[in-house]
Amino acid sequence: MLFSSEIENDIMTRDDLDKRLGQLAGNKEVRYKMKKKNNKNLKKRLVLVGGIILTIFVVLFAAFYIYTLDYYRASDDVQVMIDESGLKIESLDGFDVIYPEETKDQGIGIVFYPGGKVEAKAYMPLLLQLTDKGYTCALVEMPFNLAVFNVKGADRVLQEVKEVDKWYLAGHSLGGAMASSYIEGREDLFEGLILLGAYPTNDADINTLAIYGTYDIKLDLEKVEKANQVYEIIGGNHAQFGNYGKQEGDGEAKISRETQQKEAVEVIVNFIEG
Repeated sequence: MLFSSEIENDIMTRDDLDKRLGQLAGNKEVRYKMKKKNNKNLKKRLVLVGGIILTIFVVLFAAFYIYTLDYYRASDDVQVMIDESGLKIESLDGFDVIYPEETKDQGIGIVFYPGGKVEAKAYMPLLLQLTDKGYTCALVEMPFNLAVFNVKGADRVLQEVKEVDKWYLAGHSLGGAMASSYIEGREDLFEGLILLGAYPTNDADINTLAIYGTYDIKLDLEKVEKANQVYEIIGGNHAQFGNYGKQEGDGEAKISRETQQKEAVEVIVNFIEG
């Protein structure tokens, strides 16, 4: 009887083992199905997150593009001034060069960065006056009319324009800020920095001239004082260094655009020749 009982217990143990193995196999299948389901859910979540990120990117890009379409265009009379100047103007890749008459050429060049959201052409009248003083002027084009996207624009000018012996870097507003940013570490390439309605953004070791108008309420005058030379155009404002009409947030000038630009040119000439 004892022997029979042991066999029975042994058989029951094997039955239990078979059941257990069956359960384990079933659990493994369940786990496999759950893992497969979780993987599908993860893929769905990743696709969803990717779609959201892409949508945000598209919306931001569209908003930025619309933002850049709203910029200050050069006044209608600018092209007339260009045509009447009779000066040689060469359009190169990313910039325009205005050459002085051979009898006036001083071998000095000015690279100019335009203000933010202002068509580069709007600064042609100012640069035409400087060219008439014997300076070769290079007007750098900015992607989306924002100098932050072409801070190193002067590099190409210096590489391609060989007629110049000494260079100055200049800019208006945002263009001036980016010119100041660019020149740090490159002081040996330029004789000086000229800022119109702008201030030095660093401690670059270079002779710097800052010119501003009395009614330029956009400018931080405390920061302007970092320049070696500071000149105030009495009655001037921020926008009249270029020909693009009135600028939002700017003060009302008490002098004409022509007067402000003429005085600015005289100050720049004194800075260069001084």
